[in-house]
Amino acid sequence: MAEITSQAYADLRKYIQSNWQYIELQDETGTSIVRLSPNDSRVTWTHAEGDQTLKLQIVVKGSDSDIVKPSTFVKSAIFNVVTGGQPYSVESFTPFTLEQNEDELTVIHSIQVPKL
Repeated sequence: MAEITSQAYADLRKYIQSNWQYIELQDETGTSIVRLSPNDSRVTWTHAEGDQTLKLQIVVKGSDSDIVKPSTFVKSAIFNVVTGGQPYSVESFTPFTLEQNEDELTVIHSIQVPKL
């Protein structure tokens, strides 16, 4: 079996960043609360160029019009489509409930493509 090169891993990271752009926050049953892309100001890639771990950050607030209060968030999931589809990566975190307009949740979803 052949190992792929460092350049191939770099290409995979670029592909993921370009195509796996939708981050969804979910409740305890895996139901979507909100799904956004980096085109939305609340979502940004936060890793440095060349990092082996890609980090997609989402920040939601109780005052966001697309968030119904109260909402309890327990997972983030990464998709390559705006609606539907199967998640490519799911990450759980300590449950957080948005109850008031002043509440704010920041989630950084990490995707590791190990070889540098």
